[in-house]
Amino acid sequence: MQTIVIGLVVFCSTATVLLAMAVLSAARAPFDTAFGAQRGAHVVAAFDPAKASAEQLAATAHRPGVKAAAGPFAQAAVDIPTEFNGRPPGPLSLVGRADPKGPVDRMDLLAGRWATAPGEVVIQEADGGWPKDGLGKPLTTSTGLKLTIVGFATSMSQSAGGWVTPEQAAALHPTGLQMLYRFSDADTEQKLTAALGTATEGLPKDALASGQSYLVLKHAFSAGADAYLPLMTVFGVLGLVVAALIVGNVVSGAVVAGYRHIGVLKSIGFTPRQVVTVYLTMVSVPAIVGTALGTAAGWAAAHPILRAAFNGITTGTAVIEPAGWLPAATLLGVPLLVALAALVPAARARRLSAAQAVSAGSAPRTGRGLKVQRWLSGTRLPRAVSLGLGQPFARPARTALTMAAIVLGVVTVTVTTGVSSTLARSRTHADDRHTHVDVQTAHFAGNKAEPRLTPAQTEAMLRATPGAEQICSRGLVRVGLVGYTQWAFVNFYGGDDIASASRLQVVKGRAATGPGEVEAGPAFLDQHALGLGDRLTLDLEGRRVTVTIVGEELEGNPQALTSNDATRALLTPDPHLVEYDVMLATGADAGAYQKAVTDADPSLSPSVVTPHSDGAIVAITTFTTIFTVLLSVVAALGVFNTLLLTIRERRRDLGMLKSIGMTPRQVVAMTVTSVAWQGAVSGIIGIPVGIAAHRLIVEHVPIMDFPEGMINVWGAQLLTGLALAGVAIAVLGALVPARSAARLPIAEVLHNE
Repeated sequence: MQTIVIGLVVFCSTATVLLAMAVLSAARAPFDTAFGAQRGAHVVAAFDPAKASAEQLAATAHRPGVKAAAGPFAQAAVDIPTEFNGRPPGPLSLVGRADPKGPVDRMDLLAGRWATAPGEVVIQEADGGWPKDGLGKPLTTSTGLKLTIVGFATSMSQSAGGWVTPEQAAALHPTGLQMLYRFSDADTEQKLTAALGTATEGLPKDALASGQSYLVLKHAFSAGADAYLPLMTVFGVLGLVVAALIVGNVVSGAVVAGYRHIGVLKSIGFTPRQVVTVYLTMVSVPAIVGTALGTAAGWAAAHPILRAAFNGITTGTAVIEPAGWLPAATLLGVPLLVALAALVPAARARRLSAAQAVSAGSAPRTGRGLKVQRWLSGTRLPRAVSLGLGQPFARPARTALTMAAIVLGVVTVTVTTGVSSTLARSRTHADDRHTHVDVQTAHFAGNKAEPRLTPAQTEAMLRATPGAEQICSRGLVRVGLVGYTQWAFVNFYGGDDIASASRLQVVKGRAATGPGEVEAGPAFLDQHALGLGDRLTLDLEGRRVTVTIVGEELEGNPQALTSNDATRALLTPDPHLVEYDVMLATGADAGAYQKAVTDADPSLSPSVVTPHSDGAIVAITTFTTIFTVLLSVVAALGVFNTLLLTIRERRRDLGMLKSIGMTPRQVVAMTVTSVAWQGAVSGIIGIPVGIAAHRLIVEHVPIMDFPEGMINVWGAQLLTGLALAGVAIAVLGALVPARSAARLPIAEVLHNE
C-alpha cells in the first residue's frame, strides 16, 4: 500500500510540474528561436519621406549601437474593399523589397515565389499557414489596381501586410519609408528607446512617424500561454510539496513500524549505510515508476493545452512545442527530490542500534500524548471520541506531516473553487434574463444563398417579426492603426442599447457609445502600450479618424477594438454588417422567430444564443478540476497511509479495547475522530492561503482584467463548504483503515502480542 501511495503521489506531482514547465518553455523559447533565425527587427521604424530622405535614413545604419539595418523601403497603404483569403475588407500595408532576405527581417517564403515584376504581391501570413487556393488570385484595391498573389511569406517582425517590387511600391505613391534595425542592446523597452534615439539623432524633427518594438510582438505571442502560468505554477509547487511531505511521512512511518526489521538487518551484518539504502530503494522504485508514468501523461497533455493557449495567436514560423529536455529533467529530477525527502526519516534508521531496534518493537514510546489523553478522559466526551482526539498527539511529527498534506489539499480546493467562481461570474449577465437570437449575414456565416434584402430591409424585417423586442447590429471592419504596422479589427455596434449589445463587460471607464470613442481588452492595451484616455488614429479607405479609448473590457481579442455605428460612419458609409443580436420579448417562441427569419431571407442564419465559453477558459477550468481531484486524492492517501501505520502500531491497544467492550462502531468513530479534527484545523489554515493564492492567480492573468466584484467570490455559504473540505479529505482517507481496525480479531491480536 505504501508503494501505491508513493507511486500515485509522484505520478500526479510529475504530471503537474511537467505541464507548468512545458507552457513556460513554449511561451518563451519558440519566439526567440524563430525571431533569431529570421534576424528579426528589434524596431520596425516608419519615417516621413517629406522630412527625411532615403540617403539620410541609410546613414542611420552606421550609428553607434546599430548592429544591423535594412532599408529604407518604400511603404504604401492600399485599401482592399472586398474580402480576400478569409480577411475582412480594410487597409493593407505594402512594402517594396527586392527579395525576402537581407541583414534584418529575413522572411520565410511559405508558398509560391517572391514578387519580381509590377502587378505582383506577396501576402504576409502571420499564423504560419496560407490558403491552399490563394496563389494566382487577383487582389483589387479600391482604386481599381489589380495585384496578383504570387506568394505567401511570414515575418516574425510583422513588418508589413504584403510585399511588392520597389518599382511597384513607388507607383503606389508611398507615404512612408521603412527602416529595420537590430541593436546591440535590446533587452528592455527603455534600452530600445534609447538605441532608436541614438540611431535617429540628427534627423529632422518629427521625421520618425512610428517605431514598433519587437518586445510588443513577443508579449503578444506569449499572452495566451501566460494566462496559464500562474495557475500551473501554483499547482506545480503544491504537487511537489505534497509529494515531499507524503513521501517523508511514508518513510518515517515505515521506519517506526519496521523497528524489528531494522534490528534484524543490523544484527545479521547490515551497515548503517546499507540500512538507509534499503529504505531509499523502497521509495525509489515506486517513485521512478510514478515519474515515468507522470512524465508520459504530462507530455501527452501538454500539446492540447498549448494548442488552446496559442489559439488565435500570431505565431509566424515559431514551432509551438515544449522544450525537448523537459522529460529528461523530470525523469531525473523528481526521483532525486523524492530521495531527498526520504533521506531525513531514513537517517533515523541509520542511528538505531540493533539491540535498541529489536527491543523497541513496534510500540510507541511510553509517555507520548499521555497528558492530553488524561485531560480528555476527564471531559464528558464519549470515550471513543476522546481517545480518537488524543491519539495523534502520540506521534506529533507524523501528525504535523499529515496535517500539512491536508492543508495543501484544502488550498488546492479553495484555489479551484475561487477560479471557477470568478470565471463563472465573468460569464454571467444577471441583468439580462431574455432569450437572444444571433442572426448572421450570408458573408459572415458562409451561407452561399444570395441575400434577398438590403441591410436596412433586413433590420426592418427583424423588428417587424413577432417576438422581437430589441435589435442590435454589429459591423466588422479591418482598419489600419496609424503609427503601427499591424492592422486591427473594429466591431461597430448599432441599433438599440448599444452599450450592452456586444455583451462585453466594461470593467474600467465606460462603454463607447459616442462618436470617436472606442473600448478595448487588456491584451490589446498592453500590446500597444495604451490606456484609458489615450488616442488612436484609425485608417480606412483613405479616411483617418482619431478616436479616444474610453473603456477597458474584461477581456477581448488582442487585435480588436469595440466602437459604435456613429464612429463607423466617420470612416465609411458601408455598415459592413455581419450579424444582428435580437432580444426576444418574454415568452416569445424562439423557434418560430428563427423560422420566420429564414423564410424571409434564406441567406440569414439565425440561432439561439447559448452561454459563451471559449477554449482557454474551458481548458483552465478542466485543468484546475482535474488536478484538484488528483491532489485531493493524494492528500487523502496520505491520511490513509498514516492511519494504516497507526493501526499497525496500536494493534495490541485496539485488541485490549475491544476485549473490554469497545464495539466495532466505536473503533470506527475513534479512528475517524483522530483525523477529522486534523481536517477541521487544516481547513482553517488552508482557506486563507487558498484565497491569497486565488487572488494572486486572477490578478496576473494577462488576457483578462477582473474587477474586484469578480475576484471577491467568498460568501458565507462558500466558505462554510470549504471549511468542510479538510474534514472531507481526512474522513475519505480514514474510512478504509477505520473499518480495517474495527475488524481486527481480538484473540489473534492478543495471542501475537
